[in-house]
Amino acid sequence: MRFLKTLSKVSVAFALTALGTLSSADETGKVEYMQNCATCHGESGLGQGPLAELMTVSVPGLTGLSARNDGVFPMLEVIHIIDGRQGTRGHGGPMPVWGGRFKASVEEMGPYSAEMVVRGRVLSLVYYLESIQQ
Repeated sequence: MRFLKTLSKVSVAFALTALGTLSSADETGKVEYMQNCATCHGESGLGQGPLAELMTVSVPGLTGLSARNDGVFPMLEVIHIIDGRQGTRGHGGPMPVWGGRFKASVEEMGPYSAEMVVRGRVLSLVYYLESIQQ
């Protein structure tokens, strides 16, 4: 019974997200970015967060991803780097595997529901990154 309630909540959340506007996804992604990424990449996305100087590798700016890819935002590559569970490691390895961290926070939902939440969080974050390209 608990599983069905959780699944229903996730289904409703997923449907509302799917019906939402891209700007809504951008706002959700901005919140996600500020909570999880800005400490290294900086609030502006230029790679100058408060922890950047403590890193053993250079923290890249994230506002020029499209410019470095002939004007096209590399959506799938960015998804894979952020998620990290496919073996694609950002920055040569030290970047957290956000897909694993996000999933650990919602595992009680069950494997399928948790995976939907993880993918939604990653996608919202990527939509936000796409919106800050210069």
